[in-house]
Amino acid sequence: MIWLRFLAYFLGVIVVTAALTQLEVSYPGSLRMEEFADPQANFGTSEYSLVEILQCGLLVTSGLLAAQVALRSRSFRTLAIGIGGFSLLFFVRELHFFLDRHVADNVWQALFAASAALLMAYLYRHYRRLLIGFARAWPSPGLTLMFTGLTLLAFSLLVGHEPLWQALLQDNYARLTKLAVEEFIELGAYFLWLLGTIEFGVEVAGFERERAPS
Repeated sequence: MIWLRFLAYFLGVIVVTAALTQLEVSYPGSLRMEEFADPQANFGTSEYSLVEILQCGLLVTSGLLAAQVALRSRSFRTLAIGIGGFSLLFFVRELHFFLDRHVADNVWQALFAASAALLMAYLYRHYRRLLIGFARAWPSPGLTLMFTGLTLLAFSLLVGHEPLWQALLQDNYARLTKLAVEEFIELGAYFLWLLGTIEFGVEVAGFERERAPS
């Protein structure tokens, strides 16, 4: 069964990514990877792109799945809240442009810091339950996928560093290239995070069935 799920994950990611790339190839500009928020803007943004919208959808889904695990499993509640909390932090980060533009400048940083502080305080207060849940779940395909997603997310931040692309392309530098590479790598990271959350939920459900009295 697990091989069928992973085959479905593979096919799902490939189909969605192929659809996105083919959409842009067939209708250039349809992904909206570089939009100018106003006529005075010097630089375009990818925040309006279909890729960014999909990223947010993946994070919201991950958070809801983690919340469901937290509600139904006391043994893994702390770990699930941690996973959901990180999904929330990623989501706030992805909304930074709109929060700064439509709410208040730098408000996303305040929300991120407050959410991170609350999450860290909760995990520290319940660190024993966190360690117990982690010990029960590890090694696990779900946590491995999530760790891989975190690694890829950090990779995207480094590879998406603008001075790197300016040094590589020099006079041929185009900011759109940097934006596209960074956003697609981030999309891959969030795909892995979602798939890891799904697998985590499946593993917890199996654990609870084993513990249930016959």
